[in-house]
Amino acid sequence: MTALAPAASGRRSDIIKRGGLVLISIALVGAVGHLSVVQPVAAAGIALAVLAAGLTALQPGLIPLAVLPLLLVVLRLGSGGVDLSLSDFALAAAAVPAVLLAKRPFSPGLRAVLWASAAYQFATLITVVNNPYAANVVEWAHAWLLVAGSLVVGWAVGTNGYGRAGVRLLTASMTLLAAATVVEGVMRVARGDLSPVYPSFPYAMHKNFAGTVLAMGVVMLYARPSWAGLARRSSLALMALMLAGVLFTQSRQAILGLTAAVFVLVLRSRSDRRRSKLTLLVAAPLVLFVSGLVQDQVQSDNQFNSVFQRLTWFQDSMTIWAQDPWFGVGLRWWYTDRFPVTFQPPNAEIEVLTSAGVVGLVAFLVLMAVALRVAWRLDPAYGSLAVAVLVSRLVQSQLDLYWTAVQASLPFVILGLCLGVQRFSEHQPAGLAADRLPSTVGADAPTGHPT
Repeated sequence: MTALAPAASGRRSDIIKRGGLVLISIALVGAVGHLSVVQPVAAAGIALAVLAAGLTALQPGLIPLAVLPLLLVVLRLGSGGVDLSLSDFALAAAAVPAVLLAKRPFSPGLRAVLWASAAYQFATLITVVNNPYAANVVEWAHAWLLVAGSLVVGWAVGTNGYGRAGVRLLTASMTLLAAATVVEGVMRVARGDLSPVYPSFPYAMHKNFAGTVLAMGVVMLYARPSWAGLARRSSLALMALMLAGVLFTQSRQAILGLTAAVFVLVLRSRSDRRRSKLTLLVAAPLVLFVSGLVQDQVQSDNQFNSVFQRLTWFQDSMTIWAQDPWFGVGLRWWYTDRFPVTFQPPNAEIEVLTSAGVVGLVAFLVLMAVALRVAWRLDPAYGSLAVAVLVSRLVQSQLDLYWTAVQASLPFVILGLCLGVQRFSEHQPAGLAADRLPSTVGADAPTGHPT
């Protein structure tokens, strides 16, 4: 009887939540009828909310799954110091049903990262109180959404059996971005322009954003977990397209992050020397490419290129950090006019150190360590992809901000997805779980990786 008690309690809680959604939907339907004549736009918005509530009650994983492509859209929808991207709004829209109706209990790994995220939020709350301004409060909530919200969204997709569809949606969206980048790059080369590509279609993007997202796409396709159902030949073709997009952007941080992630995947696999040779053949030219770009800038007479500019920003950041070493001067302080310099910290740790002080930096390092530990302890069949993407992002952020939309949220979405897929496969009968795969990932057959 005691063994059945938790299951019965979980069913009652689920019934209460679904009943609440039904009552809310009925109330919203009445509001739609009342507003349809006088305020049709508001009525349409409420009607969409009713549809979303109905879909959530029917299948909690549908909305988080449908929103995944929008998580890559960095188009800004605000202005000033509190502007957010479409990705942020989409993540918030997916996180609400995911949190309300996510399958419970959460796995120990998911709970550990959520607690680490809460600890980071508590540590940074001190700087929010000490430095009251709008961007500080918004960024504090934003960081929590990027970690905790992303984790639960990925968990909802995976535990509801949509892991394969989720990976395919993400790779399809990245393929479109890669195609636009490559087309624009080829057109520039044809004109004799060898400068970095800042994709302009379907909206303007920074080269580092496009490069880092495409690098994560290459990592996903190189990992190619069996439960994602990605064909080997098509994965190789798409991987080549995305890699070309990364090279056209000339994003050094993306290339370094990609190289580190590939090495992690090799270490986590059980492949023979054939894979190691392939990795060296792919990674060595990438490292040489980055080294050449950096060397050219160091030898350049331009004292305002990215290398020398970053050195200046490092010094300026230390000056700002000295004003409050323990708790920092506030999140997104560079959006304010409190300091005579206007720049963004060129490194993740310096970003957190200046914003939240030593206390915030320690909490940030703990959060990253816990996330990596959870991903590393997963069965490589599920965890290798999560480890590689997390490592890729951490390496990328050594040359840029960490807390940015998409680049910060996507690794945690993938971590939650991998945790959810493992939970889903554990609760399916043998041979019936579509997302289940053998524990011999990294072997030649089946590998889960291209060779």
